[in-house]
Amino acid sequence: MRRCFVCDAAMIGSTTRRLIFSDGRARAFRRACQSCGVLLADDADRSACREHLTHRLSAPVFVSDPEAPYGLDLYTLRTAATRLGLGIRPLDAAGHAALRHPHDDHAARAGLAALAGEGRRPVSLGLLCRPAECDAVLAALPGQGGWTDDVAILLDRPASPPRSVPVAGFPEGAVRVAARPLDGDFAAQRNALQDLARHGWMLQLDADESLSPETGLLMPALATLAEAGEGVSVGFARANHVDGVLSDVFPDVQYRLNRRSVRFAGRVHERPVLEGGWPRGFISLHGPIVHHLSGAHVRARSRRYEALDPGRGRPEEEEALLRPYAE
Repeated sequence: MRRCFVCDAAMIGSTTRRLIFSDGRARAFRRACQSCGVLLADDADRSACREHLTHRLSAPVFVSDPEAPYGLDLYTLRTAATRLGLGIRPLDAAGHAALRHPHDDHAARAGLAALAGEGRRPVSLGLLCRPAECDAVLAALPGQGGWTDDVAILLDRPASPPRSVPVAGFPEGAVRVAARPLDGDFAAQRNALQDLARHGWMLQLDADESLSPETGLLMPALATLAEAGEGVSVGFARANHVDGVLSDVFPDVQYRLNRRSVRFAGRVHERPVLEGGWPRGFISLHGPIVHHLSGAHVRARSRRYEALDPGRGRPEEEEALLRPYAE
């Protein structure tokens, strides 16, 4: 198994973790996904594991099977359930604690419910783009009107305050365009965009990224799910399409749904800084961010980023991005 059956990451490695099941049985595992945290038996088969987990997630309460070829704690179960549009509900105080302190040694037990039926925290949509890309960004917005009523677009040009722009499907004044020079600092630009949010949560996208309206519809529920576990950040698989071909750099997780107060760091390849560390975030698998790239852009990007922030340009990523996806 090269790619994880839960999150698709090609990050399976060794582990010394174990799980204790509800019947008191303890079981050790030697392999785990270093991205989502699922544990794997030595003979685990990707298709069989996914089929087994899908069946177990069809019940109103998930109880880990000690005989399954995989194991997961509650933190990993939360991510696994999102693939089917489900949210989890801890059954006791120990479950709530497990979400805050992953990965503990208790096998997952939790209630399940459709995310679409969960409470809805309002979420703003933020978009970064160049002036020449603004018309295309505005033209693509109507499809997102079903889940947000606040959109902020930040252009890379001399500073100007937000101005309202009419867009079909949005209330008057809901869509605003502001400007600020990027000046080679992507984190600072994202932080400025965060500050434009009118709601407590913001989903950020770039002009060369797209999100299906169906994927967007669950953003308010995901913000609610995060808050229930004291989370402040949600990551999504990003599918890099280079000249129209899905790249092997997948899921390329990007933490783009964040509390408004969360700050980004890093002039390039910026990431949110989570007070309390990575347990304050989790990954949702219900739909990807699609990233549209050209081969020429990929070849030039790492050199440009290295010049902006020496040592962090990731020149080694260029070859992987140009390689087609493989399981």
